[in-house]
Amino acid sequence: MAIYRYRCSECGAFDVARPIGTAEAAEPCPGCGRAAPRVFTPPLVRRTPAALARALDAGEASAGEPRVVRRDARPRPPAPSADPRRDRLPRP
Repeated sequence: MAIYRYRCSECGAFDVARPIGTAEAAEPCPGCGRAAPRVFTPPLVRRTPAALARALDAGEASAGEPRVVRRDARPRPPAPSADPRRDRLPRP
């Protein structure tokens, strides 16, 4: 079964389920009974959002050849505190 879309000029779009290849050029509108022409639409094709496509591509790329990340092994000094009371606390 396939779902075919038709558009009535008065009531708007509606869908009709028919066996594949048996769609008519026009169907009667279920609301008003007028002949509604068939609207050609892509068959359940959706476009992947760009951000999701980039994330999927990055995941596939890192599975076989992960990027090498180099970091400095030295610990960073603590950021200076804006609160002067913290200056009197013992240092780690």
